[in-house]
Amino acid sequence: MLAVAGSDSGAGAGIQADLKTCAALGVYAATVVTAVTAQNTLGVRHVEPVSRASVEAQLNAVFDDFNVAAVKIGLVPNRALADVIGHVLRARAPPYVVLDPVGTASAGGEMADRDAAAALTEHLFPLATVLTPNVNEALTLTGLVDSPRDEESTLLAAGRALLALGPAYVLLKGGHRPTQEAVDILLSVASSERRYRGARLNVHNDHGTGCTLSSAIAAQLALGATVEEAVETAKRYVTGALSRADALTLGSGPGPLDHFFGSNGG
Repeated sequence: MLAVAGSDSGAGAGIQADLKTCAALGVYAATVVTAVTAQNTLGVRHVEPVSRASVEAQLNAVFDDFNVAAVKIGLVPNRALADVIGHVLRARAPPYVVLDPVGTASAGGEMADRDAAAALTEHLFPLATVLTPNVNEALTLTGLVDSPRDEESTLLAAGRALLALGPAYVLLKGGHRPTQEAVDILLSVASSERRYRGARLNVHNDHGTGCTLSSAIAAQLALGATVEEAVETAKRYVTGALSRADALTLGSGPGPLDHFFGSNGG
């Protein structure tokens, strides 16, 4: 598998979360770093995008030498990088692409510039097997940010609008919705609709949840699962990593998940 994302100096999200997730799930992950960030559990202090030439060279180096079964894309900080990632992926045609449309950090701080969302839509959405927005991202990307976000009909409308932009599936993550259960909704271009229900966990340490989920989905696809199976297994894994997260005491703010909970007696 290939993880394309930013580096998190606090190691809770980004490339570091991708690597931990893949290691826990038994999948080898190569990496392409799109940005170097200075951040910790309290927020993002600085984001420095990697050059277009460097990202292109990293991508081609991996594809020239590895059989890439799936690609996970996280932070794409600007239009230039969205363009070059899209160009290489169209040429290389990996079997699966999981795109997590990261714009802001959960701990606070803008991660991408103002033009990045439009560039993602143009260059990468049409290549995505699975798009994994949270509620805020789904509403922002579709211009429905002023709609009543507590209503499922609003979220479904956003999901269908995102499908029209090219991805084969859209997984609407329910972690930010004020519901008793954490319900993720998987929509497809075939008009299917599947709900994945899980316990809503009241935890302090939840940094990197979105990165972890998208990486887990990509890892399962690389192992041969269907999209529906990959989402189910990934959600179960993230639930387990969240359930043990507060046993970790790292930093003063929301810390990372316990990615290796299964090897710690969990």
